Amino acid sequence: MTEKIRYWTDLSEYDFDTALLMLNGGKYLYVGFMCHQSVEKILKAYYIKEKKGQPPFVHNLILLAEKSEIYTILSEEQKDLLDLLNPLNIEARYPTYKDKLFKSLTKEKCDFLIKSTKEFLEWIKSKL
Repeated sequence: MTEKIRYWTDLSEYDFDTALLMLNGGKYLYVGFMCHQSVEKILKAYYIKEKKGQPPFVHNLILLAEKSEIYTILSEEQKDLLDLLNPLNIEARYPTYKDKLFKSLTKEKCDFLIKSTKEFLEWIKSKL
């Protein structure tokens, strides 16, 4: 199990580093997407630790948190972060949503996403 947890943790860190690169490069559309990906993967690592099995093939952060049974101990701020990130996985992938996202993902909002995601990742890692 430790190897699988490390696999998902490493991917989560890679995705977070990519989010930082996107922020520094002004590619705000993909900051939110990569933050989502990073949180999704750390939740999958946590799922493996708790359930000793393969995480579900879903991208819904709230569902992953519920299935791994961590959702009930999340703070309201952490739940809000999952709510904020959840749609960014889908919306960043489809052209019809991209214009709306371009307008909503400002540097300030992306700075907030990076800060909040980093705190969330560190918190979950402390539980692994």
